[in-house]
Amino acid sequence: MEQTIMQHMEIVRGITENTLSRIPEERADIIPAGYNNNIRWNFGHIAYIQEKLVFELSGAESGVPGNYKELFSAGTKPSDWMGTPPSFAEISEVLNHQKVRLKEYIPGHFHQKLKEPFTNRAGITFHTAGETFLFSFYHEAMHIETIKRIYRAVKS
Repeated sequence: MEQTIMQHMEIVRGITENTLSRIPEERADIIPAGYNNNIRWNFGHIAYIQEKLVFELSGAESGVPGNYKELFSAGTKPSDWMGTPPSFAEISEVLNHQKVRLKEYIPGHFHQKLKEPFTNRAGITFHTAGETFLFSFYHEAMHIETIKRIYRAVKS
């Protein structure tokens, strides 16, 4: 079963990486009416939240750059950014490296208890790394859909 789950992660992350590669970076920072964030924020958010859900909540060391928390955690927005955010190439590298780390980490930690139960903003409580990992697929897909909607809005 874990092999099937890991294959699914590869598919989801492949969609994310493919989407990132197809969007021109010059459109990455436009925030269309009705949105709080831009395309760059959504890609960075995917990387940061995946890291938090799987690695940090389990007590493992974070593998994303230190500024990702202040740039891309829930409740942040580009209008509050100080300095230059990471480029698409940098975010792509983080996403790719994270995928490799997930493939190494999850098989031995799927049933590992989190340091403490974690309840997300939707009120869902997670107890194991596997639970947060599986939820991360939904989270990633939700933000890919948002990215696609923003891109359609900024293209027209």
